[in-house]
Amino acid sequence: MLALQEYRRELVRFGRWLYRKGFMPGTSGNLSVRLEDGTILATPTGCSKYLMRAADMVIVDLDGRQISGTRKVTSEIGMHLAVYRARHDIRAVVHAHPPIATGFACAGRALDEPLCAEAVMTLGPVPLAPYATTGTDALAQSLAALIPHHSAILMANHGAVAYGENLLDAFLKMETVEHFANICLVAHQLGSARPLQQLAIDDLLQAKERYVQNALAKMH
Repeated sequence: MLALQEYRRELVRFGRWLYRKGFMPGTSGNLSVRLEDGTILATPTGCSKYLMRAADMVIVDLDGRQISGTRKVTSEIGMHLAVYRARHDIRAVVHAHPPIATGFACAGRALDEPLCAEAVMTLGPVPLAPYATTGTDALAQSLAALIPHHSAILMANHGAVAYGENLLDAFLKMETVEHFANICLVAHQLGSARPLQQLAIDDLLQAKERYVQNALAKMH
């Protein structure tokens, strides 16, 4: 397990990566990790992810009460807490505005077509949650039914959220969301998008299961 200071540095590092990729322009987007004691270390509100420092991070409990930090926690902490409450296996959450994926969200379109073998294997379908005002309880409620069954979600007219076993995992899922959105956009612009058949999808899911089992075996 990482020390608290290392988690702070990780939030800075991944925040800068997401900023440089154009996923968190201005002061948008937020990241968090679940600490060993069950509290949540999160990015502050109103802060460029490029200019963030380790000391800027804030700790809250699972009810959103601030425990430590000189800045205010992100106004979208409710979204993060909804994920952590619903998924005890999740230890990191990334909310961002990747432009193409957000374009799909603004067009009212999920990323749930099985067009790309890699996306089926690593991400699965990315559903679209109904619109809710940012920074409100309604936003977390709009995600609630989708969180247990997916690893990334688009939010109508807003952006995307991805979560995983650590910050790297959540970051890679967000990166894959945008990559898959780009593929879907191009396939439809070409006018001949060809989704995978169910038999091919089943084969990919079996291959994924074998990959996971092999990875677990190597850890023991």
